[in-house]
Amino acid sequence: MNNVIECKNLTHYYGKKLVYENLNFNVREGSILGLLGKNGAGKTTTINILHGFLQPREGECLIYGENTQELSPQTKSRIGFLIEGHVQYAFMDIHQIEKFYSGFYPNWNREPYWELMSKLKVDPNQKISSMSCGQRSQVALGLILAQEPDLLILDDFSMGLDPGYRRLFIDYLRSYAKSENKTIFATSHIVQDMERLIDDVLIMDYNRVLAHSPIDKFMTGFKQFSFKLGDTSVDLAKEEFVVNLERVNKDVELYTYESEEFVKGFLDKSGIPYENFSAVPMGLEDAFIGLTGKY
Repeated sequence: MNNVIECKNLTHYYGKKLVYENLNFNVREGSILGLLGKNGAGKTTTINILHGFLQPREGECLIYGENTQELSPQTKSRIGFLIEGHVQYAFMDIHQIEKFYSGFYPNWNREPYWELMSKLKVDPNQKISSMSCGQRSQVALGLILAQEPDLLILDDFSMGLDPGYRRLFIDYLRSYAKSENKTIFATSHIVQDMERLIDDVLIMDYNRVLAHSPIDKFMTGFKQFSFKLGDTSVDLAKEEFVVNLERVNKDVELYTYESEEFVKGFLDKSGIPYENFSAVPMGLEDAFIGLTGKY
């Protein structure tokens, strides 16, 4: 399968502050990749490099084989960007703005726009100025879908929507992308939204990539175990197999890629007393916090 996005050895600084060094990742054609990271981990920097708004200090990003700093008009026409503030004509209603945008795109397909507006129960005569932040973002996304892009780059795509509409929108977006073989690169601060949407996950921390794999592989491979330590002087956090460890007195939450048998075997072999050992089921948000830490 071909890669639509290829980022190679990206290094960037803001002044003397390193954002990341030698960052590498790909996005496969027809796949949906979710970029996750805490504030300041480099998500917005990566989005701006993909936009061509920002030139990395070193390395390059390619979209359909072209450097994002020098995209041809033909390649730009294949990309749909969702960024905050995309809809600027607040005096229009949603019917007027669809008609206005349609004049700029020769392959305009109004069907996904109106299908999304119908699902969100937005009145066709409603002014953009009277809409909530979440409704405006969905109008923007509907306009992007109508452009018929092959690649969608969506930054905080569900911002401002309440839980029910977020679920509806995410299910619609995934169904649309798979039926039309679209490629999506998405970020969101609402991590649980990603779990229903994405095929692959890229989790960044400050200066490094913590995980990059199919989400199913990550969720089955990354594990949380809880137990009580009989000896509070033991420091498990220093062990190589421990990815992260949260501890309050004797209560331990341990995150690892190793199996339950391995962890128990290590504790037994090391003579570390413990009790109430259990595997803890995790959603993507739990795994994200387990991997990156709570603070």
